[in-house]
Amino acid sequence: MLYWLSLLSSDISFLNIFKYLTFRSGGALATAFIIMLLCGPRFIAWLKRKQGEGQPIRREGPQTHLAKKGTPCMGGLLILIAVLISSLLWAQLSNPYVWVLMFVLIGFGLAGFLDDYKKLTQHSSAGISGKQKLGLQFLISLITCLWLICLEKGQMGTTLTIPFFKDVLIDLSYFYIPFVLLVMVGSSNAVNLTDGLDGLVSMPVITCCLVFAVVSYLVGRVDYTTYLHIHYVPGAGEMAVFCCAVIGATLGFLWFNAHPAQVFMGDTGSLALGGVLGAVSVATKQELLLAIAGGVFVVEALSDIIQVGSYKLRGKRVFLMAPIHHHFEKKGWSETTVVVRFWIVAILLALLALSTLKIR
Repeated sequence: MLYWLSLLSSDISFLNIFKYLTFRSGGALATAFIIMLLCGPRFIAWLKRKQGEGQPIRREGPQTHLAKKGTPCMGGLLILIAVLISSLLWAQLSNPYVWVLMFVLIGFGLAGFLDDYKKLTQHSSAGISGKQKLGLQFLISLITCLWLICLEKGQMGTTLTIPFFKDVLIDLSYFYIPFVLLVMVGSSNAVNLTDGLDGLVSMPVITCCLVFAVVSYLVGRVDYTTYLHIHYVPGAGEMAVFCCAVIGATLGFLWFNAHPAQVFMGDTGSLALGGVLGAVSVATKQELLLAIAGGVFVVEALSDIIQVGSYKLRGKRVFLMAPIHHHFEKKGWSETTVVVRFWIVAILLALLALSTLKIR
């Protein structure tokens, strides 16, 4: 919305600053962060009044988690509100990629909200059925995939790029659609699985969004794509504003979610943020880069898959408890130790992901 002020720059030269992606990205980050800080205390108090006992705690989990009973969940709802307000304020609203990301944020957020709502109303950790949740996620991902293919007309619409290699494009043709569904749904659920300890999921989300804010900015400019030997996606740069809004909102949420957490993100936030990361990676044609930057999410998801598969096939568990952050808790690591060490890994993986842009 503020972008349109730049149209008056011929009369007021200062307003020309609203044309710059870097300035508007910084504004989006700051705005979302301030919204979270200002609205957080009242929003948390409102959630406590409405939810009573808060999110149900799994009794089979680490015993230290039983002390978290009464902590309200669905804090992700405020994240979504902050991101949407900030994006509407700072992004160029004529850019279709902005609307794609807002659609994904709302769609996956709705799926998570329905799950959280059922958990709270039925005082159970089960939520809606897996089929219902996956059905909504696949539907939203399919719409997003077709939308992005229409935006990226021609061969680029169904191609896959490979990190570390120059100008390597693999046309997946009709297999591209199921691939995108796997990326988006997988990313959403992987982030959801990671959201199991106070503050754990926030830093990997922030580092991934930072990576894709940079990637979006670069692939949206011809000069940088030529220099770095990466493909050009017209209009993709505007997604940097949205990514920065997510960073600001998640930082603000971390203020209240740091141990001991005052509020939980819930599926409302984790499914939405994971879905957005998947969508940005698809829009920038850097789906495999997400697996590097979001390596923490990948490991969390794989640990859960391995645990379930091993128990069903062999009747034995590989980990003391899955996802893997609970395994380390069972081994005696404190919650804070697990979280900080996972944050360190997330930062290192983000640096590795950014390095692939130059090492080609």
